[in-house]
Amino acid sequence: MTNRYVIFAVLIVQILCAVFFVWNILTTVIGLPPINWQFSEYIELGAALGLVLGIVLGAVALRRTQVRNTRVEGQLRAASGAFMDLLEEKFTEWGLTPAERDVALFAIKGMTTAEIAALRDTSEGTVKAQTNAIYRKAGVGGRPQLLSLFIDDLMGGPLVPKSMPPAAGERPQNLRALL
Repeated sequence: MTNRYVIFAVLIVQILCAVFFVWNILTTVIGLPPINWQFSEYIELGAALGLVLGIVLGAVALRRTQVRNTRVEGQLRAASGAFMDLLEEKFTEWGLTPAERDVALFAIKGMTTAEIAALRDTSEGTVKAQTNAIYRKAGVGGRPQLLSLFIDDLMGGPLVPKSMPPAAGERPQNLRALL
């Protein structure tokens, strides 16, 4: 909270400095009445101090932003590594073949069957068969449910309680849909 007041105070000082300098220029150019020279010297001193405070505050804010950015990037790298570890753990648990692991990873990344087939240099039928095997081994009915398994694990559990019944007119495709 104190940082906001300091920033606000420095901003006010800088605005006053800007007004003073503009007034000083206008007195010279347009011929507006000048300010008493002693008072003018005090204002210039305050204006210079305000500008220096602005520079210092800007440097502190820049440094804080850089530190925060570095910390957030580290957290993102850790989360990315944790997600890859989770993927490998689940793929091993489900007993996926190396080809199925590749297909599952591409599917989780959001690629279409045609894109996966082109990347793997196989037919779309082969990719469809592999995705069906992945869904069967994972106990899910499709790609959205497959992805939700990983999201649930990363978040520490499902968002919907296990005891919550399906919405009206909706039938779960399997037991995992209730999780």
